[in-house]
Amino acid sequence: MLCCMPGVAFVPALLVSWSSAAFIISYAIAVLAGHVEPLVPYISDTGTKPPESGVFGFMINISALLAAITMYIRYLLIAKQNETSHFVRSSCNMFTLCVGLMGCTGMGIVATFQELAVPSVHDIGALVAFGSGVVYITLQSIISYKSCPRWNTYFMCHIRMAISVISCIAFVPMIVFASKISMTKIDWTPGEKDYTYHFMSAICEWTVAFGFIFFFLTFIRDFQRFSLRISTEIHEE
Repeated sequence: MLCCMPGVAFVPALLVSWSSAAFIISYAIAVLAGHVEPLVPYISDTGTKPPESGVFGFMINISALLAAITMYIRYLLIAKQNETSHFVRSSCNMFTLCVGLMGCTGMGIVATFQELAVPSVHDIGALVAFGSGVVYITLQSIISYKSCPRWNTYFMCHIRMAISVISCIAFVPMIVFASKISMTKIDWTPGEKDYTYHFMSAICEWTVAFGFIFFFLTFIRDFQRFSLRISTEIHEE
């Protein structure tokens, strides 16, 4: 029996749509409930208190799963293309996948352990998610250049690399400013101690997060040319 599933472009499209909705819905609920200030809160701040915490945890965990599926399909796609072009080592392709899956694990930790409940675990998960995510998209950008011009256009590669560079640049001050904050809270108001650090770090965090979303958006065209086949063999004795 052979089950064909063409058109896997819906996977990154669903990932982008779902993740964007997760951020926007959680933010809207948190602001309307008065739990955070509307001016650039941390992403995690919008999913700390109920009812938005339940929505945030559920949707981000689904996003982590969709991201892992997208990354695995991307791994299979590169492996298939590499059979004829030999533009990248298989070990590099596997390493990139492992880094991406680490980022997905970090997302799961962020979604499961709220910021105020278990701050140390939450912060570790966020660091793993953002750090691994930045490394993953950078490696994917390099692989994309190596696959040119047969499997990618230079224009698309430039877009991916630009997103990667912006995300890398934003990641560093995000960590630096966050490390200077001396308290853990979500209800920030302008003028109070460490607010400037919080504000700058939050801007960088949203920049990196949507950098990931726009990067996965570039996978849609590649995935349109790729289909998965599941083969089931029955052996008779």
